[in-house]
Amino acid sequence: MASVNKVILVGHLGKDPEIRYLDGNVSVASFPLATSEFYNKDGKKVEQTEWHNIVLWRALADLAVKYLKKGKLVYIEGKLRTRTYEDKEGVRRFTTEIVAESFNLLGRRSDFEPQSGERSSDRPEDQPDEEKVDFRENDDDNDGLPF
Repeated sequence: MASVNKVILVGHLGKDPEIRYLDGNVSVASFPLATSEFYNKDGKKVEQTEWHNIVLWRALADLAVKYLKKGKLVYIEGKLRTRTYEDKEGVRRFTTEIVAESFNLLGRRSDFEPQSGERSSDRPEDQPDEEKVDFRENDDDNDGLPF
């Protein structure tokens, strides 16, 4: 039987995405994502927050930096990936990340309207209110490499 590695998260960005560029000008962005659940303990509402490390590659990374901001609500689909690295002291460490394959902005329409200081009337009349963007990873770039 085949296996499945699929992660679906809905949460808030803990900070703005950070982007860096690797050899060959390959972009990679990362940010923490908070998901919370609530439960009742001894008659009190308790919130438990889990933090996830999100990683996006290539064009998806560029879109994330452009559209995602700290505190925004986002839907993310991807896969779980664990990798090893050596820290500054030479100690071998493990980290688990969600490698995003797509994301969608969630929330009220007002969350995406111009910030204070900007007025929608400053926009040219021929510019649409919403920009349609496909936030899915382009399969054409999939060369079998994990990055």
